[in-house]
Amino acid sequence: MIRTISSHPHGYKLMFVWTRPVLLLLCGLFLLTLAIAVMNTLVPLWLAHDRLPTWQVGMVSSSYFTGNLVCTLLTGTLIKKMGFNRSYYLASIIFAVACAGLGLMQGFWSWFAWRFIAGVGCAMIWVVVESALMCSGNSRNRGRLLAAYMMIYYFGTVAGQLLISKVPTGLMNVLPWVTAMVLAAVLPLLFTRIVNAQSETSEPTHMWAMLLLRQARLGINGCVISGIVLGSLYGLMPLWLNHQGISDAHIGFWMAVMVSAGIVGQWPIGRLADRYGRLLVLRVQVFVVILGALAMLSDAAMGPALFILGAAGFTLYPVAMAWACEKVGQHQLVAMNQALLLSYTIGSLLGPTLTSMLMQNYSDDLLFVTIASVSFIYLMMLLRKAGQHPTPVAHA
Repeated sequence: MIRTISSHPHGYKLMFVWTRPVLLLLCGLFLLTLAIAVMNTLVPLWLAHDRLPTWQVGMVSSSYFTGNLVCTLLTGTLIKKMGFNRSYYLASIIFAVACAGLGLMQGFWSWFAWRFIAGVGCAMIWVVVESALMCSGNSRNRGRLLAAYMMIYYFGTVAGQLLISKVPTGLMNVLPWVTAMVLAAVLPLLFTRIVNAQSETSEPTHMWAMLLLRQARLGINGCVISGIVLGSLYGLMPLWLNHQGISDAHIGFWMAVMVSAGIVGQWPIGRLADRYGRLLVLRVQVFVVILGALAMLSDAAMGPALFILGAAGFTLYPVAMAWACEKVGQHQLVAMNQALLLSYTIGSLLGPTLTSMLMQNYSDDLLFVTIASVSFIYLMMLLRKAGQHPTPVAHA
C-alpha cells in the first residue's frame, strides 16, 4: 500500500509514495479525528456545566474507553468477515449515531451509554487504519510510517480544538455539524478498496497469543502506560483547566497547544526510533513525561510545561507499538495491533476512572501526580529489562 524509494548509499528511505487507498483512508481519518477531538473535549465540559460531580464526569469519559476495549476484542474477526471497507463504513455509522444520541437523551446514564457506543465505533476505525498501515511497513520504516499516521491524527485533533475556540459550543449547536462530519468521512472510501495484504494461507493468529509474547512485553506495557497518560489528559485536562477558571474557548486553545507538541515530536522521534532503537527513545520519552508532569505541578509557565508533556506523552504510543510489531511476523500484525489497542484501551479505561476519583477526594493536581507515577513505574521496567532486551536498530 505504501512504497518507498531509496537511492541513498546507506539505504535510508528518502520519501514515501502514498498510494490512493492510503491517501483516501487518511482523509477519512482526518474528518473522523476532527469529530472525535471536539466530542472528547466538549462532553466533559457539558457535564461540568450541568454540575455533575467529578467522578461522574470521569465515568462518562471511561465509558468511551470501555467501548474501545470491547471493540478491540471483536474487530479482527469483523474485518476478516466484512473486509476493511465495510468495517470502516459500519464504524463511521456507529459513531455518527452515538454523536446524535447525545442530543436525544440527557442525563448521566444515557450519556454513559452513548459514549460507550461512540468508543466502539472509534476503536473499529483505529484497528482498520492501523492494521492496514502496519502491514505496509517493515522494521526499518515502521516508526516513521506510524509517525506519519499519528501526525494526521493529531493534526485533526488540533483542528478540532481550534474549532472549539471559534464556534458556539452549545450542545445543539455542535451535534448537527459533528454528526454530518462523521458521515462525510465515509465518502473518501467509496472511491477505493482497501485490500488485506495478509496471505489467505497464513495460519490464524489470536490476539491473546500476542499478549503473552515475552519479547513484545515492553511494547505492550508501553501501550498500557500510554493509555493511562493520554486517557487522563484527554478526559480530565479540560476539567482541570475549567477548575482553574479558564473559559471554554481558551480550554480549546490549551488543548491544541498540548496536541500540537505531539505533532511536532512525531516525525523526529519516529526517525530516531528507527535509527537508534526503540528502547533508548522510550526511556528518554518516559523521563520527559515525568519532567512535564512535575512542571505542571510547579509554578512554571503553563505553556512550556504543557508543550513538554504533550511532546513526550503523545509520541509514546507509536514507538511502543513499533517495538512490539517488529517482534512478530507479517501475518501476525493485525492480531498484534488488536493486542496493542486492547492494552492501550485498558490503560485509557483505568486512567480517567482512578484519577477522577483521586481528584474528587483530594486535589485536582493529582492528575499530574498520577501521570508522573505511572510513567516512573514504566521507566523502571525499561531500565531493569535493558540488559535482557537488545536494542533494535534499523541497520542499513
